[in-house]
Amino acid sequence: MNYINELRDGDIISEVYLCRSKSVNKNKVGKTYYALTLQDKTGTVEAKIWELTNAIEHFEAMDYIKIDAQVTVFAGANQVNIRRVRKAQEGEYLVENYMPATHKNVEEMYDELMGLVDSVTDKYLSTLLLSFYAKDAAFIKKFKEHSAAKSMHHAFMGGLLEHSLSVAKICDFMCTLYPNMNRDLLITAALFHDIGKVDELSAFPENDYTDEGQLIGHIVMGSMMLKERIREIENFPAVLQNELLHCILAHHGELEYGSPKKPSLMEAVALAHADNMDAKLEAFTEITEGREGIEWLGFNRMFENNIRATSK
Repeated sequence: MNYINELRDGDIISEVYLCRSKSVNKNKVGKTYYALTLQDKTGTVEAKIWELTNAIEHFEAMDYIKIDAQVTVFAGANQVNIRRVRKAQEGEYLVENYMPATHKNVEEMYDELMGLVDSVTDKYLSTLLLSFYAKDAAFIKKFKEHSAAKSMHHAFMGGLLEHSLSVAKICDFMCTLYPNMNRDLLITAALFHDIGKVDELSAFPENDYTDEGQLIGHIVMGSMMLKERIREIENFPAVLQNELLHCILAHHGELEYGSPKKPSLMEAVALAHADNMDAKLEAFTEITEGREGIEWLGFNRMFENNIRATSK
């Protein structure tokens, strides 16, 4: 397969890609053309259909399409100019080739996550964790398959699991340095901090914000999920519930970053920093992955700075 990250200027390709988006535009002289975004598991590329001939069969966004095209470079980036296109037939493609996915083993990560779940000794928090991660088959399936974001970091299948596990492991290490923290509370909050994303973002191949996600957001949605499940646990302490929900509601750290609350507990401070650390270091990893030598990569919005890969 001609993967998108391997395409080079001048390549002639006959390949199947996922049409991530499609828009009908007009050029300066009023001639209609199509602007597409094509996707496979290695990334996306912009594409154009300049001539709407009989070789351009009907297709829509989110269809798998078979294209005959040439790769060119426009404004410093690859662009695919399509001459022929049709909807791909079953058997012409494997879905796993078009969905970005974690490089790590999902089941091994989940086993590691369950080890952290089993390490929580508080009976109420343990019951709450097990109700999601051991007993809720529908939640487990979505949690394993979901991304942690639309684009910024961990925006791939298994990304939510990978991110949640990493944040929990960072928090676990923090507890060795600051033993006065409530480890059970912090580990539970870390494992739950982004669970609202299973409903905030749609499943692949869309991986886009749902209507509920746009209107409410994963922080509040996750808190609502937890509060509903806590109601099913007899005698769950009110103070413990409030502390856990506070950690979830404050895990973006600042009001301007979308947190309904700023951290008021030590555990909430730790979680916010762990979440921010993993998100930014993973984003940096994804941006610089495959870069050779010292190469400045330009201004990056997440880091508000010009960044580059470290010299080897």
